[in-house]
Amino acid sequence: MTFDLNKYLNRINITNPEATAAGLAQLQWAQLSSIPFENIDPIRGILPDLEPAALSKKILDEGRGGYCLELNGLLGLVLTELGFNFEPILARVRMGRPEGGPRAHLAFLVNIENDLWLVDAGFGGPCPKKPLLVSNGQIQHQDHDQFRVRNDPASGEWVVEKLQNDDWFALYGFDRAKVQRCDLEAANVVCSTWSQATLSPFPEHLLMCRNTEQGRIQLYNKTLTESCGYGQTKRLLETLDDLEASIRNDFGITLTAAELHHVAWAMRFDSSGTEIQTAL
Repeated sequence: MTFDLNKYLNRINITNPEATAAGLAQLQWAQLSSIPFENIDPIRGILPDLEPAALSKKILDEGRGGYCLELNGLLGLVLTELGFNFEPILARVRMGRPEGGPRAHLAFLVNIENDLWLVDAGFGGPCPKKPLLVSNGQIQHQDHDQFRVRNDPASGEWVVEKLQNDDWFALYGFDRAKVQRCDLEAANVVCSTWSQATLSPFPEHLLMCRNTEQGRIQLYNKTLTESCGYGQTKRLLETLDDLEASIRNDFGITLTAAELHHVAWAMRFDSSGTEIQTAL
């Protein structure tokens, strides 16, 4: 297929990004703030389609989001169209643990004038808004947040960390092992079907995220968290109407009645909006 770059740029509300460090930062932030992270398909038992035509149809035509393999898969098409020099990586998500799980998180390393940048518009956790320079331990400030990419001798990986509560919190680790198409397909199956929550929460837990100018909005199961500066507020979604309104208004996604009820069942809401107490 021929990728429609203009359709993508319209989706993220920018024009004519350049193949520079500044253009790369513009792309990552624009995608993070315009296209939500969401795992609605895996929670409905649907294996996401990673083919370029399917990504364009779902995210650009239908106004949906996706998880890392979809969101960064789409970004990879853009980087190719714009002429960036880049390579994919498959990272091991840590989320505070000393070691990561399987190689299942897709991101990119982009070489610009001999500087190596980590680019990621598809992480469902507390992600950087802009690319990070791959530099051992250098603290990088982004608004109120501080990040670093450090080398971990124990694993041989570069580890992406965020400063939280005066301590460094590991997000994920990566190396530069070659990534092939079959690796992405295998990671897709693991992420969408492996129900061990410590390895992949996506088949059984709803996770939606979107970055905003003020901070970040995240929905995890029924808990909606809005972060702004140094503070955050949390609210429990108590009814089916609450769930539908949050998906539509906070994340810009409109679901069919059948899709909404399938997600609601997974979240243990019945059609009347009351909580279902029995396990799935």
